[in-house]
Amino acid sequence: MKDRDTLCDDFLSATPYAAWKRGPLAGDASNRRYERLTGDSGETVVLMDAPPEKGEDVRPFIHVARYLRDQGLSAPEILAEDVEQGFLLLEDLGDDLYARVVLREPSLEKNIYEAATDALLVLHQAPMPDLEPYGPRLMAEMAGLALSKYRTGILGSHDSNLRTRFENQFEDVLRETVTGEPVLVQRDYHAENLLWLPDREGVARVGLLDFQDARAGHPAYDLVSLLQDARRDVPASIEMQMINRYIAAAEVDQSGFRTTYTVLGVQRNLRILGVFARLSMENGKPHYVDLIPRVWDHFIRGLEHPALAPVAGLLRESLPAPTPENLDKLRP
Repeated sequence: MKDRDTLCDDFLSATPYAAWKRGPLAGDASNRRYERLTGDSGETVVLMDAPPEKGEDVRPFIHVARYLRDQGLSAPEILAEDVEQGFLLLEDLGDDLYARVVLREPSLEKNIYEAATDALLVLHQAPMPDLEPYGPRLMAEMAGLALSKYRTGILGSHDSNLRTRFENQFEDVLRETVTGEPVLVQRDYHAENLLWLPDREGVARVGLLDFQDARAGHPAYDLVSLLQDARRDVPASIEMQMINRYIAAAEVDQSGFRTTYTVLGVQRNLRILGVFARLSMENGKPHYVDLIPRVWDHFIRGLEHPALAPVAGLLRESLPAPTPENLDKLRP
């Protein structure tokens, strides 16, 4: 059996980019690997190496990328593909991640978050593609990772009955509050997956990455991803302004949307607590532990909403706070 490097060379040899210089690009929390290929005159493309033997599949990325581009949004163009072996060559959207742009030019923060909010508005008005639903049961199970991974990693023992009780109660909360017609939710729509492309027009100025896990879900979900960011502090004023901007433009019921936004924020942040703990303990990526206090703060703030009352007591009693001593227990 050929190794990944040989398979990659075989893939590139059938493209116009075989002789281009290759260099590593930062990866993500998955098993995918990325490289930037540079031609003699400075043009660049991006190689995605997604090993099928490690559970990766490029077909969802292809499907969603083409759909997003059809809506006038800036997902990377797919230049070449080998679906069976898990290789893609992609348009290079550059390095200007939102998180970097705000550090370099803080005055742009409001403008670029407005553009990202407007991109969601465009997406949410588009016809739905064929996607699996991100419904109440699945969301409850994903939130349960906070109990099976984060809580267990700190306390050293897992209470499966507690997790089952929480998931059943939380599913009821989600069914009550997360209603309406679904839209495409990218699920990781945040400042380290968005690129600023100022040379483009309108919502095309927002470059999109890491959307292969997209599902059919509530319009508030990606807004939560954007504004309750696990990786950077979004000012409360920006969060408030962008929620107001979305509600006004989408003409949705204000009270209902804000409630759903808060409930989805708690769901998402519980899931992230579990995922970050798992990435540290099981995948040897302890830097994710450093992000947990911010995620916890988002979670605790949302838990105050009356809609979360059926699970708030259980969560407050069951989940240990991310003190320095507790966080050390999550490191490998």
